[in-house]
Formats: sequence, C-alpha cells, structure tokens
Amino acid sequence: MNAFLSPHTSVLLKESIDALDIKPNGIYVDATFGRGGHSRAILQCLGNQGRLIALDRDTAAIEAAQSLLADKRFSIHHRPFAELASLMKRLGLEGHIDGILMDIGVSSPQIDEAERGFSFQQDGPLDMRMDTTSGQSAAQWLNTASLDDITFVLKRYGEEKFGKRIAHAVVEYREDKPLATTAEFAKLIDQAVPVKDKYKHPATRSFQGVRIFINGELDQLEEGLQGATEVLKPGGRLAVISFHSLEDRMVKRFIKQQSSGKVYPSKLPVLQSELDKGKVLEPIGRAIKPSDKEISANKRSRSSVLRVAQKL
Repeated sequence: MNAFLSPHTSVLLKESIDALDIKPNGIYVDATFGRGGHSRAILQCLGNQGRLIALDRDTAAIEAAQSLLADKRFSIHHRPFAELASLMKRLGLEGHIDGILMDIGVSSPQIDEAERGFSFQQDGPLDMRMDTTSGQSAAQWLNTASLDDITFVLKRYGEEKFGKRIAHAVVEYREDKPLATTAEFAKLIDQAVPVKDKYKHPATRSFQGVRIFINGELDQLEEGLQGATEVLKPGGRLAVISFHSLEDRMVKRFIKQQSSGKVYPSKLPVLQSELDKGKVLEPIGRAIKPSDKEISANKRSRSSVLRVAQKL
C-alpha cells in the first residue's frame, strides 16, 4: 500500500492504477498531473525503460512537477489535455501509448487556494481559470455577459434550476459595482435562491457552471477523449475519473459510441462482420466508485466515478 502514498490524496488512486494494467516498459500519459499523485504511482510501477508523459494547463502543477524531472522516465508539458493527440504526434508517439489517465475537473489544491477563486467557502478573487496565463476570469465574464448568457451557463453547466433568478441578481448587482470576489458571488447566490438544499451549499451549482464555462471543460473533455483513442496502441487502456454528472455522462456516452461500431437502420439485414466495423474501444468492467473507507478519509471523493476502456 505504501507504493500508492503521495503528499496529495489522489482519488481512486489504486483503482485507476490497477485499471491501466501497467507494463513495466510501457509508455503512459497522465493527462492531468495536478499535484502528481497518480504520476508517482505510475512511475513506481514502471521499469527502467518505461516512460511517463504528463500534461497540465495549470502553471502551479507544472511547478509542482519539477521535483520529478530528475527521473529520466518522466516529462511534463504545459498544455491542456485537449492537445493530447497533437502533442503525442509531435513526439512521434501516436499509436504507441499503452495507457492514458484523465482525472477530470478542478483539483483539491486549486479549491484550497483562495486566490484561485474556485471555492465559495473561502474569500478570494473571482478568477476560476485553470490556466491563469490566458483567457478571461470569472469576474470579467460575469461583469460583462448578457442576462441570457449567464442564465444559459448556470442552467446548462451548473444544472441550476434557479439560474435565471441568479443571473438577474448578478446583472442588478453589477449596476452598482462589479463583482470581484468569491464571497460576493456566493452571498449574491444565497440571497437569490428561494429554496435551499439542506445537503448542498446554494452556490455549489453556480460555481460549477461558471468554472466549466470559463475553462471550456466539456469541449476540452470531448477533444481529449477523441485524442486519446487516436494515440493509444491496440490493447492500450483509457482510464477516466470524473466528478459530476455532466462529465460522467459524456465519458459514458463516448465509450458507448466508440464501442458500438457502425449504426444501421434496425430492419436492414447486416452481417455481424459489418456491425463490428468502426469499433474503436471496448469497455472494461463497470463504472468504479470509491469505497466507504475512501469517502470517509476524503469527502471530496464521494462523487467520483472511474470508467475504463481498452482500444481494439
């Protein structure tokens, strides 16, 4: 068990490492380095000829990875996992990857650092960018977006049924002064939501929705999944950990589509060999969720889901 310990508690760590079925001399990709918990566990499973390539769009993650660069088997690249395929092609590794791990969404260190603006439980600048070197912050967007656009984002990405009420509150608030902090935004949401969920802070869904939009997370996920299927070798594994229903539905649907082959009209007589054409992935087992023991030790793991597929 000590082989899976790291300074940061990675969710579904042993399960995801097991899912990759790591070959000692294989080539693996950690598409979301974070603070390196999964990467360290992968490296401990690799032999001298093995290789691990990590990616992350967060400059703080790139900085955290510097301590691993002394290991010649490891390298890291400052880029989002949507660019996974283009990076592997540039490195000449397309079709040579034995396994890819994607841990989707915001990381615990990002939530815990108030200055990043991801948490409604700590007051800080309303930023929410995973890559602080590019793009607009949450505050910049909320202070300029239209009522309809804010409503759409809160409902579509946050699945917030009171999205329009909250959007109205944002527009009214910014007439007096611009939104600037997470505490302001959280308080505004709390006051706008007429019915409270006893198990969830009223700002949870809205913060999620704005974060997903600001970082283009669903588009990134779609491109990353497609890129992963392109660069994996036959028999290579794809393991994806998601944390909310929007992401998990996308992953589940993608694997299903990639494992279904060509689609024909239901009454058209077709040979099995024709139906099998176009299949790219095969699901491996069922969705894996954290144990009660893990949830007890790390409350943030409770919504996580691991899905695994193998390239045909």
